[in-house]
Amino acid sequence: MIRQRPFRIRRLPRGFTLLELLVVMVIIGLLVGYVGPMYFKQIGKSEIKTARAQLDSFGKALDQYRLDTGHFPTTENGLAALIDKPANEKKWDGPYLKKNVPPDPWGNPYLYQRPGEHGEYDIVSLGKDGQPGGAGEDADIGNWE
Repeated sequence: MIRQRPFRIRRLPRGFTLLELLVVMVIIGLLVGYVGPMYFKQIGKSEIKTARAQLDSFGKALDQYRLDTGHFPTTENGLAALIDKPANEKKWDGPYLKKNVPPDPWGNPYLYQRPGEHGEYDIVSLGKDGQPGGAGEDADIGNWE
């Protein structure tokens, strides 16, 4: 006599329940809510560091300009004098920067003034808001800091 095996019901793998999916979504939301602000704060800090590094680079280029010409560029000539020779400058031996003067990390132009209020010249980024004053990312960043 042939033995018959008992018929077994194969169970298919079950999917996730709605409750399990909701729990996972809540955990992901909490992580994004905690990590997201920290990430964007770091981006703001890196933009400030970039502005300070650019100001330092401009300062070195201006020092080289002064060594060659005997003076810093006028307010009217501005930082463009580091790239293009001013019309009335005889001893100019530039360009003093490898590339054109970039905008600050927020897309605004740097402000140059000679004589400056804080030294022989001032170079200022008005920060994220593009307005004088402010705090945090909106604070002005100058070469005298």
